[in-house]
Amino acid sequence: MKYFISAIMILLAICKTNAQDIFSNAKTGNVEEISKFKKEINAKNAEGYTPLILAVYHNHYTATKWLLENGAQPDLQDQSGNTALMGATFKGYKEMISLLISYKANMNMKNYNEATALIYAAVFSKTDIIKLLLENGADKNAKDNRGNTALKHAQMQNNEEAVKLLQ
Repeated sequence: MKYFISAIMILLAICKTNAQDIFSNAKTGNVEEISKFKKEINAKNAEGYTPLILAVYHNHYTATKWLLENGAQPDLQDQSGNTALMGATFKGYKEMISLLISYKANMNMKNYNEATALIYAAVFSKTDIIKLLLENGADKNAKDNRGNTALKHAQMQNNEEAVKLLQ
């Protein structure tokens, strides 16, 4: 019985390690290793991050593209409700945003504070990304949980260029 329990514990540890490999490989952009875990492509780690969210956040374009080509869902949310598009917006990764848009990422998805990618772009003064999101259907009238639109956030940041785009 003692050996049986030990064997099960080892097996569980191996399974847990393998399940985590897709996440560590997504962080480093290792497509060859990611490809070994196709079944876990939309899995979430303990923080709620998907491999796609991690690849996007760490700016691994090739890994992000591979994940999307192989069925990664662009609108899955982490524990805060943030998506890969929101992460790319926060980080200012314009190419990543364009890639996610080409795979039908929802421009108007809201996180648990009801913020959208466009609101993030306004909060963090990413004017070029505001323009890109608007050109691709982002709703400039969406409000966060405080009732603020992207325009209101741009005004609070004194970002005149963004204000003009959002009016």
